[in-house]
Amino acid sequence: MDGFTEMLVERDGRVVTATLNRPEIRNALTGGAMVEELCRLVDEVNKDTGVSVLVLTGSDPAFSSGGNIKDMAGRKGMFAGDGPELVARYKSHVQRIPLAMESLEIPIIAAVNGPAVGAGFDLTLMCDLRIASERATFGETFLNVGLIPGDGGAWLLPRALGMAKACELAFTAEVIDAQRALEMGLVSRVVPHGALMEEATALAEKIAAKPPRALRMTKRLLKMGQRTELADFLETCALMQAQCHGSEDHKEALAAIFEKREPRFTGK
Repeated sequence: MDGFTEMLVERDGRVVTATLNRPEIRNALTGGAMVEELCRLVDEVNKDTGVSVLVLTGSDPAFSSGGNIKDMAGRKGMFAGDGPELVARYKSHVQRIPLAMESLEIPIIAAVNGPAVGAGFDLTLMCDLRIASERATFGETFLNVGLIPGDGGAWLLPRALGMAKACELAFTAEVIDAQRALEMGLVSRVVPHGALMEEATALAEKIAAKPPRALRMTKRLLKMGQRTELADFLETCALMQAQCHGSEDHKEALAAIFEKREPRFTGK
């Protein structure tokens, strides 16, 4: 994938790896270019049926510092202006990220290589799975700078951790280490820093080996299940399942079981 300057985007088979690549500002998200590229990446992988999994990480030493505090102090960039101007800037900048990530059709794994704080922490919450380096830290730190989670963090955090734990992190603005994040259920595993991308890639490849269309449907159903009444949800399940029963991948999966071999899925 070409044309990205804020990120390094690489593809290997059905897995795309995107690395936030502004280490000099700790991969801050509040610049307009980073927002544009994240939204464009989501749009491109959604359209490409040859992609099944997205891995998101950062260039060391940080995953993402979230908002650029120098811009905050100088009231520059998206932090310029007052009142209605700031409302418009939030909507046209950082709030586009959660809306884009919510529309992402394929599984996304956050490979958290270092500090993920503020909006950077919330970006990890927008991902389906999180693997942490032993160097990773996490913090919903907005109150430390007199702000609220303006990027949707207060919507994301309770869904990831439950209300009580979300309140603890948001109200204290405490930064926790990778082991505490594992104990809270925020990440699925903690690995040595040097093994982070190997572990994330192995998980991505394991997921990407599944039938592509059914994988996208499964993610859609998991998200729908959080906000849909059961009867309506089951109706959608029936419609999707009927499509799956008629697919070539379903036939291939059954044939592979009977023939005792690995399946070869095509997304048809």
